[in-house]
Amino acid sequence: MHAHCSILCITPPHILREIARNGTPAQQEVAQRTLLTSASLQAKRSSMGGRLAASLRAIVVGGKDRTVYDAKNGTSLPGVKVRGEGDPASLDPAVNEAYDGSGITYDLYLNAFGRNSIDNNGLKLNSTVHYQKGYDNAFWDGEQMVYGDGDEDLPVSERLFNRFTKSLDVIAHELTHGVTQYEANLNYFAQPGALNESMSDVFGSLVKQYQRAQIADAADWIIGEGLFTENVNGVGIRSMKAPGTAYDDPVLGKDPQPGHMRDYVNTIEDNGGVHINSGIPNHAFYVVARELGGFAWEKAGAIWYKALTDKLQSTSSFTDAANLTFQAATELYGSGSLEEQAVKTGWTEVGIDIGVPSENEGCFTSVMRAIGFIK
Repeated sequence: MHAHCSILCITPPHILREIARNGTPAQQEVAQRTLLTSASLQAKRSSMGGRLAASLRAIVVGGKDRTVYDAKNGTSLPGVKVRGEGDPASLDPAVNEAYDGSGITYDLYLNAFGRNSIDNNGLKLNSTVHYQKGYDNAFWDGEQMVYGDGDEDLPVSERLFNRFTKSLDVIAHELTHGVTQYEANLNYFAQPGALNESMSDVFGSLVKQYQRAQIADAADWIIGEGLFTENVNGVGIRSMKAPGTAYDDPVLGKDPQPGHMRDYVNTIEDNGGVHINSGIPNHAFYVVARELGGFAWEKAGAIWYKALTDKLQSTSSFTDAANLTFQAATELYGSGSLEEQAVKTGWTEVGIDIGVPSENEGCFTSVMRAIGFIK
């Protein structure tokens, strides 16, 4: 594992900033506190650097091994153990959702891709629920999952977020940040960072589809389904099928995700737009899955998994991802195959041509070196 591993949160900062601008005083306070907490976690994480590798290696086991802890609205991690592998269900729904969600994620990776947990070496799946009070986020911290309870303390009429364990694709999205950490280790900045986010959306959606036994055409392709309360005009935080349409709300603003390179957002906020521009590779994957039909994890997922684990590197751009997923399709299914053509179609639909060298990699590499992401 490499030294740079950010605290990777599910709620995009642009949503929280909109709430901090447009919400009621109580909503503004929750959003501002969530933003501050995430920023302080990032700083703490950076100072820890590469020292996490040894502790991670120390907690690997043989097979599925889940433990859920309760932070009891504090910030000490992991908290008090409340459920271990094989223990009966808790009376607390958040505990059961964290336990079941990590188990379903483990099952998808094992059964579809032959992967043994996050690190492919039986890493224990530790989760902490009830982190802080009114924390509108969930995150993978490099070692474990952490979930906030959303706005449960606000009046019903002001609640925007449900508890974060309620959404299976959120759980799987965050755990997939761990898989990426152990594999391509995509730098969390600009296009590599947007690919990092996109990989989590891809496999987060696949876990939900796997749990529901849904074929690609039947899936909703929404990330964060069930996360918003009825007070929000939105279906989730992102749509892979139609980026930019997940929500349009007076308090949260409008979903800013592009679905094509012509609308790529150049920004220094959110680590160079990692939660915004991920809509482009997200939509490419959706098109590939749609073209191939059937269960999306079987072919489209296999291609993306091979690219993530065997081909992508920390500084890979969108063009690199297009070329490398195409290579993966060729290796898995043969030159001239339908699968290869589907990958080409997917990337073409978002404005990226297969076989074109990456123009951006040199620029990204120099920028990331300048800000200390790479040496």
